[in-house]
Parts: sequence; C-alpha cells; structure tokens
Amino acid sequence: MSDTASASSAATPMRIRARGRSFLALVLSPEAPLNLWLAGLDQQIVRSGGLFSGKPVILDLGLLAADTTGLTTLLDDIRSRGVRIISIEGGDRSWPAVAGWDWPASFEGGRPSGEIDLPEQATEADTAAASSVSGGQTLVLEGAIRSGQCIQHMQGDVVILGAVSSGAEIVAAGSIHVYGILRGRAIAGVGGKSDARIFASRMEAELLALDGFYAVTEDIDPTVFGQAAQALLDEDRVRVLPLPR
Repeated sequence: MSDTASASSAATPMRIRARGRSFLALVLSPEAPLNLWLAGLDQQIVRSGGLFSGKPVILDLGLLAADTTGLTTLLDDIRSRGVRIISIEGGDRSWPAVAGWDWPASFEGGRPSGEIDLPEQATEADTAAASSVSGGQTLVLEGAIRSGQCIQHMQGDVVILGAVSSGAEIVAAGSIHVYGILRGRAIAGVGGKSDARIFASRMEAELLALDGFYAVTEDIDPTVFGQAAQALLDEDRVRVLPLPR
C-alpha cells in the first residue's frame, strides 16, 4: 500500500455502530419496619427461586424516611441476598443514613410496566417444571408457568400448553410456543439462532428477546397486543406481528 493510500485510510474515521436494547428491571420498594420487610424478602426469595437471580433491580426509597430504623445497612442487606441493584430512586442522598452508600448512577426515562405477580408459595409441580429436561430436541410442558419460575432448555424449542405468568421466564435455544397468554419474559434463539421465533395465542409479554435483541411491552403495537402473534427478528429488530387467522 502506498504512503498516500495509508494516509488517506488513517484520515478516514471508522463508522461507529450502535443499536438500542431494552431490558426489564424490577423495582423494590422497601417499607418500615425494615427488619420485617427484609424477612418478607427472604421468604419471597425462597418461594420465587430465580426471580431476582441476575435480574436488574431498582431500589425505590420513596416509602422510607431519613430516620427509618435500619436504613444505614439496607443497601448491603439487600445485596447480601444476591439482589443486583442497578439504580436507586426516591429518598435523598443528603440523608445521613445513606451517606456511606455505594450509590449507583440513576437511569432516566424508564416506563413502569405494572406490578409483578409474585408467587405465594412454591409447589412440587413448580419445582418439577423448573427442572424439567427433555430427552429430545423439544421440551413440552403442560399447565401454567407461574411467576418466579425460570424454564431453560438449551437443546431446542419449548412448547408451553398453558399461560406464562408475569414474572416468569422462558429461555430456549430454539423457538418458544405458548398455547395460552404470554405475560412473562420469553428469550429465544439463545446461542445465535437468529431464525428462532416466539409464538403466543395471546401476546402480552413483558419482554421478548431473539438472538440477543430485545423488545418490551411498550414496543408491541397496541393493535397486536393481546392477540395471537409471533415475534421474529428483522434486521436486528424484534418485530411482533399478528398470526394469520
């Protein structure tokens, strides 16, 4: 390559590629007395299994006051339970009780998606469904997937003969088929299968992901929301389309 070509190449700035990606974050709103709230959190973690595991969580201090007993250690108390706090809102950094906190940067512009229906108790059926492994390429599960359950199948498609509740999560290497209402999170095409799809008899998903690209409830066309629909990847964008009648 000539010196002129090298100089021209060096002077040409590289194109910077960027794309949007949406994530669903849970919001925890502690209430006084904090010792009882933390005890309730412990019970919820036991009941809901992987609901908080690895999930981004926003801590909302709006129901607390500067002199709330136990506030000084609250952040560490929550983190010690494996809850990943990505942002804190409400409250005030000037409160003496939070002066020593490692306060994460705040996120702006998030839109609430409604309350999550947390499970009241774990059942044997929940445990069996959460740990089911298919001997073939397709995992078929009968009945509803409850809030807090996380179904993972890295050998192919997942077929759900029932509803997927808000707060539940389905993860598949292939496509996901829900013969019922899909209100939870559906993550398909894990591992680079860009042609995977997500089908639902009634699409009301909190989050849809295909090969690493995401869409949330607000991204679903209102005319499609609540209808029989499919999600597919179209030029690095998750599109949700009605199913033919």
